[in-house]
Amino acid sequence: MAIDKKRHEDCYMSEKCEKYDVCPMALVQKLLSGKRKILILRYLSNKVLRFNDIKKRLPDVTQKMLTQQLRSLEEDKLIFRHVYPVVPPKVEYGLTELGKKVIPILEMMHEFGAEYLELSLKEHDKESDIE
Repeated sequence: MAIDKKRHEDCYMSEKCEKYDVCPMALVQKLLSGKRKILILRYLSNKVLRFNDIKKRLPDVTQKMLTQQLRSLEEDKLIFRHVYPVVPPKVEYGLTELGKKVIPILEMMHEFGAEYLELSLKEHDKESDIE
């Protein structure tokens, strides 16, 4: 137990997370990090999509990489995969109830990104006015 307390002593939320073996922030980072996982979750936030629908939205991602990211999200229980018994194969992906809980985080990230871009534009405009 002393090792666990040592792990959390520098965390400003140590009282809330020292009861866990893993820091909740580190866990969320692990769950969401990866090639385009955040975008995949965002696309699935509106509707269930087939593999090719997701692939079209991410043209710079290889089929292998997309498959790996989808499998990882499925293993982490953030998305579901439904395979229909038809030929050719039909596979759909969607958010699980747990995955839906990530959407407010993604929306906050979007808002932060927009605010950051606005600030950057204002800074750029100020620099242009000085020149």
